[in-house]
Amino acid sequence: MTALEQQLTFLREIDKLKTVIRQSPLLDKSRRENSAEHSWHLAMYALILSEYASGTVNPSRVIKMLLLHDVVEIDVGDHPIHLAYSGELYQEESAAATRLFGLLPQPQCHELNNLWQEFERAETADARFAKALDRFQPLLVNIFTDGGTWQENGVSPEQVLTRYGPTIKRGSPALWETCESLIMKHFS
Repeated sequence: MTALEQQLTFLREIDKLKTVIRQSPLLDKSRRENSAEHSWHLAMYALILSEYASGTVNPSRVIKMLLLHDVVEIDVGDHPIHLAYSGELYQEESAAATRLFGLLPQPQCHELNNLWQEFERAETADARFAKALDRFQPLLVNIFTDGGTWQENGVSPEQVLTRYGPTIKRGSPALWETCESLIMKHFS
């Protein structure tokens, strides 16, 4: 298979991300968003909000991470933050990343898999900011939809603060400060 054929195979395969339905609704509440829409929206967040990152970040790298971070959901599905999961989830996602990025020729396969792994480890400023945005966007969706999935799942303010807070604060203290205010206002 030529490099182009491999790339087209990958692009065809990731179209399936459009079929992965997330818990978060669209802001107009007409339906739930899919994972492809979520990834696109996060890329826009990175483009617009990178000045609020903790430390210096490369917005292009953050955008790449956010476009890639959920492709594994093609194989393992979406896993909302407010539900409990077994310790095997990371291994399942890692296997999915290996399969999906393995459709690409080298060096793209290696580059994209490394970006996905970097996002998962959250050890760089770029990855920490990308992770922060991945928590920030669904938090805002819940705020803007009057509690959305929080109400559906009986999520408490303490759970929101605990499950979203550390990740957002680590990647962007400024965004977390805004979140805390919105959370307190929502739950009051």
